[in-house]
Amino acid sequence: MHKSRAAASLLLKSLVSNSSTCFPSYRNTHSRYLRLLLLLQPHSSSSSSILNGGLIISKRGFCGYVAAEQFSDDEYECDFESQKASSSVANIDEWKWKLSLLLRSETDHEIVSRDKRDRRDYEQISNLAKRMGLYSEIYGKVVVASKVPLPNYRPDLDEKRPQREVVIPLGLQRRVEGLLQEHLDRVRLSSGKVIANSADSEHLDQVEKENPDENADSFLDGSVMEKVLQRRSLRMRNMQRAWQESPEGKNMLDFRKSLPSFKENRRLLQAIAQNQVVVISGETGCGKTTQLPQYILESEIESGRGAFCSIICTQPRRISAMAVAERVSAERGEPLGETVGYKVRLEGMKGKNTHLLFCTSGILLRRLLSDQNLSGITHVFVDEIHERGMNEDFLLIVLKDLLPRRRDLRLVLMSATLNAELFSNFFGGAPTIHIPGFTYPVKAHFLEDVLEMTGYKLTSFNQIDDYGQDKLWKTQKQLAPRKRKNQITALVEDALSKSSFENYSPRARDSLSCWTADCIGFNLIEAVLCHICRKERPGAVLVFMTGWEDISCLRDQLKAHPLLGDPNRVLLITCHGSMATSEQKLIFGRPPPNVRKIVLATNMAEASITINDIVFVVDCGKAKETTYDALNNTPCLLPSWISQASARQRRGRAGRVQPGECYHLYPKCVYYAFAEYQLPELLRTPLNSLCLQIKSLQVGSIGDFLSAALQPPEPLAVQNAVGFLKLIGALDENENLTNLGKYLSMLPVDPKLGKMLIMGAAFHCFDPVLTIVSGLSVRDPFLLPQDKKDLAGTAKSRFSAKDYSDHMALVRAYEGWKDAEREGSAYEYCWRNFLSAQTLQAIHSLRKQFSYILRDAGLVDADASINNKLSHNQSLVRAIICSGLFPGIASVVHRETSMSFKTMDDGQILLYANSVNARYQTIPYPWLVFGEKVKVNTVFIRDSTGISDSILILFGSALTHGIQAGHLKMLDGYIDFFMDPSLMDCYLKLKEELNELIQKKLQDPSFDMHKEGKYLMLAVQELVSGDQSEGRFVFGRENRKPKESGDNSRFTRDGTNPKSLLQTLLMRAGHSPPKYKTKHLKTNEFRALVEFKGMQFVGKPKKNKQLAERDAAIEALAWLTHTSDNSRDEDGNSPPDVTNNMLKLLGKRRRSKRHSG
Repeated sequence: MHKSRAAASLLLKSLVSNSSTCFPSYRNTHSRYLRLLLLLQPHSSSSSSILNGGLIISKRGFCGYVAAEQFSDDEYECDFESQKASSSVANIDEWKWKLSLLLRSETDHEIVSRDKRDRRDYEQISNLAKRMGLYSEIYGKVVVASKVPLPNYRPDLDEKRPQREVVIPLGLQRRVEGLLQEHLDRVRLSSGKVIANSADSEHLDQVEKENPDENADSFLDGSVMEKVLQRRSLRMRNMQRAWQESPEGKNMLDFRKSLPSFKENRRLLQAIAQNQVVVISGETGCGKTTQLPQYILESEIESGRGAFCSIICTQPRRISAMAVAERVSAERGEPLGETVGYKVRLEGMKGKNTHLLFCTSGILLRRLLSDQNLSGITHVFVDEIHERGMNEDFLLIVLKDLLPRRRDLRLVLMSATLNAELFSNFFGGAPTIHIPGFTYPVKAHFLEDVLEMTGYKLTSFNQIDDYGQDKLWKTQKQLAPRKRKNQITALVEDALSKSSFENYSPRARDSLSCWTADCIGFNLIEAVLCHICRKERPGAVLVFMTGWEDISCLRDQLKAHPLLGDPNRVLLITCHGSMATSEQKLIFGRPPPNVRKIVLATNMAEASITINDIVFVVDCGKAKETTYDALNNTPCLLPSWISQASARQRRGRAGRVQPGECYHLYPKCVYYAFAEYQLPELLRTPLNSLCLQIKSLQVGSIGDFLSAALQPPEPLAVQNAVGFLKLIGALDENENLTNLGKYLSMLPVDPKLGKMLIMGAAFHCFDPVLTIVSGLSVRDPFLLPQDKKDLAGTAKSRFSAKDYSDHMALVRAYEGWKDAEREGSAYEYCWRNFLSAQTLQAIHSLRKQFSYILRDAGLVDADASINNKLSHNQSLVRAIICSGLFPGIASVVHRETSMSFKTMDDGQILLYANSVNARYQTIPYPWLVFGEKVKVNTVFIRDSTGISDSILILFGSALTHGIQAGHLKMLDGYIDFFMDPSLMDCYLKLKEELNELIQKKLQDPSFDMHKEGKYLMLAVQELVSGDQSEGRFVFGRENRKPKESGDNSRFTRDGTNPKSLLQTLLMRAGHSPPKYKTKHLKTNEFRALVEFKGMQFVGKPKKNKQLAERDAAIEALAWLTHTSDNSRDEDGNSPPDVTNNMLKLLGKRRRSKRHSG
């Protein structure tokens, strides 16, 4: 048996080694013998090694089988349909064997095939792989089958991934090299000098240790402080009793006693006193948010320990923290900011006597960074934990770790839903208490009921949501047939298939059969609101929408309605998290008599805020939430169905003051198909900022820490975040915080924006970068009204000033607003330029906050003129933007009539319509750097800035050497740079010295980069300002050193592209680029002709067009060097100044032609 297997192996090898291309009739027989003989092979790793002729083991990036290319695009042809059918059957049989072998292999993970047949049969191959538990994907001309999930884009299989030939003027290169050499000379001189003050500094340190500050212990000792706090507690008790005995206090106390939570008062206080953790669930309106923290505070004050008590209550949103603090202070008869205060981003009202602080979860996390033990805090309330926000889940992990160290600390978790058991188990079986809600009955109407009540008829066209002319694509998309099921349609189709509506009228059943789940249903919402306004009793209406875009479009549609748009009958108010606080508070106001208030809001109105006069709720059933696709490393912003818990929360908003009604605009069967609870934010968002915070807390490994979460994120998402932090330099290879990472953890902003801010301060162009970072941290200040979007886009383009940068447009808009504000014309300026005054004011506030933080860290000088010495250098500002937003980089490739953009994670992408760069036909920069991308069916990038090759090379990530000279790689080989070897050396040395200078600045903030590295900084400025992006993109360029053949090898040595060299020479001499013509010969070869200045040069026949054109260019270059009478060296190679000689030759001919003319 052993001998037979050996014989079979030899026969198999001979079959594989024979070329079947010469014998077309042999192909099917060859395939059958191959499969038959492989079945005789033992199932071991040795069996796969036999296939090296027919299946090649992939070694680049992914390990797997690569199908042989015996039937390539040029070779494979099928003349008859019958042959195609039989070939497909044979091909699928062959794939069954391949996939079976892949499943048995312990070392190989995928099959990669470039066979044209496999692309033809991909649908069948995909179904086959799915049945076998494998994954498959097609990437252009490549078919991949894998054991693990596959991303949407694979740069290693993209033959047209960015490959850039970098060219800068020779004079610019010489100037930069001169400045760099001057810097290196000065570094060598300074390194020989030794500063001999170490002994003195050690002596001073010893003196400081031996003579501590005598006044250091001048604070009050413990006993004195105890007496001070006791006296303060006594005053607090007297004030509380005086308020409770006053008429106003008694009335307020009577109201508070009417809340359901008051009945559980004693039980709650007892549970909190006896347990370190208590979980409380309470329905809407029970008073848990406003009353429970008060019960603790009042109890402590009454017992004479009010001054010793310090309570923090977190809320998921700013408006919630502010509204609750205001309500609680009013219930205590005190001004806001005294005993009760709040702290949110950029705003706060609290004082030294504040003992109950309402804040966002992020504020408490920032405090934990500086005080990991929460010194002085006695109670922590975490409210709305059912929303499962990322900060809340993170906070629970940190607090769980803190509790063993702080046995006196009490933690109270509050949820508006009945999933308290999940949180109780997380804290080791903490006791749970449920408080029943105090709400009036709310009648629920689902879509089938709504159609019967209103008589509204759904058709295929009246469900199309009108997003205006600027979003015409979004309107038209609703009419396009669906190619595949999404999350929304899949759930609906499954639910409707199991339901019948026999009890409803034929008209309603017809409407339900036409119902389109993808649409929000603006027209249906309008019909429901008209029904409420005309036929229902008085009361405010709350409409739940998915996001700001839907809110603004629906608002514009309702304003055009004769009834709903009449301000004498309807008060229309919008509410969104990005709106200014003053605008958000309008929803709490009472409308004028006989005017119905209609509030358009997002899911923030589910539980975080309470609008007391709401009687009617209209629920679209969807919420626009960011989900994170870890496999493709892309956030997705798509509407999705809410959970049953969210639907109940929305319904409960209608029963606060009287019996209410809720109109669910989806069938009842769809509601029962919803998930019970929402997916935690920790599982659906990028984890970059979270992982940085984890490292700043010094709690060990990021992966280990997150594995302790209620529902840990997938490992790939953690891996992506850690990889990103390493890429930008915030973490070292051992996952420790670097100097940059320590500064980034101090800034309450995304890590990439924090890096941009720090680099802007270091490079003395702080002011514009400060504006950009602040602007990217808030909502876009550029408004796009539905009816004036073209005018708004033109206004934004004016700020861009044709510099191809959304970020620079933001800077100019802000600077113009500041000038207008000084002149007292800020309102007119914003109105004329379609700008949000509230957002600009928020940017102004953030600028102050970031400036204070960096000034305290020593990175910013108190003298603003020093910080902005180079703010005028726009190219340097672009470089700083690149340093912060990298690796958000997209290549810009110009085609005959259009441009294409490509990123590393997504392949082809699009620009958002409101980007200034989307308005241009051409962009004179090879790269766009961007900060945010989002997938909305297609991947879009938002704000972007054009940058040159030199900026990307110097301020992008680390570079690695390619195989040939003058070849550099970035982002693990996704981007290739090809250039002259001398230019490569210049870039590498400049980048090395620049990085070293930046590290010195981060180690010692007082280090003056511009003084110690004067000539290096001048070299950087010279290079980024002088690079005019004269290079070009090439595709499919080989990464191996070209073979030298004959005398003309000097034109391809060190990876030089002869076509690029010829074009560069002609254009520098003032001539037009050369033109190529290629002819397909009967010998199945190609011959190319190149023409310039009326001269033609013909190359030798080659096997493809690219090689033929290269050879024609070599012939032209050879003629130029021959006629220039250049001498050769001993080896027969061109002298070093061959380029200069050819330029002189071309220049002489041009001048002689002019003279002859």
